[in-house]
Amino acid sequence: MVRARLRTGRRRKPTPSPPVALPVWKYLPEGKVLAFAHRGGAYHPEIEGLENTLAAFRHAAELGYDYLETDVHLTRDGVLLAFHDAVLDRVTDRVGAVRDLTLADIRRARIAGREQVPTLVDLIDSFPQSRFNIDIKSEAAVAPLAALVRERQLWDRVLVGSFSRSRIRRFRRLTEGRVPTAADPWETIMFRFSPSARLATLLAGGSFAAFQVPHRRGPFVVVTPGFLRRAHATGHQVHVWTVDDPAEMAELLDRGVDGLFTDRTDLLKDVLQARGQWWPAPGGNA
Repeated sequence: MVRARLRTGRRRKPTPSPPVALPVWKYLPEGKVLAFAHRGGAYHPEIEGLENTLAAFRHAAELGYDYLETDVHLTRDGVLLAFHDAVLDRVTDRVGAVRDLTLADIRRARIAGREQVPTLVDLIDSFPQSRFNIDIKSEAAVAPLAALVRERQLWDRVLVGSFSRSRIRRFRRLTEGRVPTAADPWETIMFRFSPSARLATLLAGGSFAAFQVPHRRGPFVVVTPGFLRRAHATGHQVHVWTVDDPAEMAELLDRGVDGLFTDRTDLLKDVLQARGQWWPAPGGNA
């Protein structure tokens, strides 16, 4: 056999590797454009100034939003806070770093003069039908968030992302890959610049469910046709943040993105309804 192969110069073609089976995430239904209420719809005229409050998320849920985006920090006494900034100063009537304050301290703060800063548990309990997109804002919040997901069995109700590669990779390890996560910055760069989906997958090296990216960074376009093609070829969704202009929403939907984050929940709903792509949440308004 060996002599024959040497004599003819022919080599047996290698057997191609079977395709890698990707997880099926209940959080990401197929055929549905996902509409994310960013911080509850921070710039909707009726709730402007109330970002990341129960009032804002309630408003989004009543509009029919099934997917609520929020952020998490950890208080000094170990409570996960649904809050974007590292300090209270910008959006509340008090000052100080979240990590240096107890929950009791923070409960005394008011957003827009009336709303308390909610904990992540407050959101989960207040909106049992909703799904949450959670951005980990501090290293200290990683392990408590993983523990909460396990304790509350939130495997199908959350998608977790972070701008920090170390945070998201640690969260994946702690949850044993059972929770859908967004690509970290390195994984995103590999898919944006690699010439093929196969090479991008090899270089990225991680396991994630979706890319969550801006449309552009200054003059640089992130969501290109090639990027979308490589993402979809490997079974990954593409969600774009934070889009508040109806023309840009329509442009991205025409390109085939799978989801949009918006502060203008009214405008995104109008665009999706006009295109026949609006899917109201259970109990929400059509």
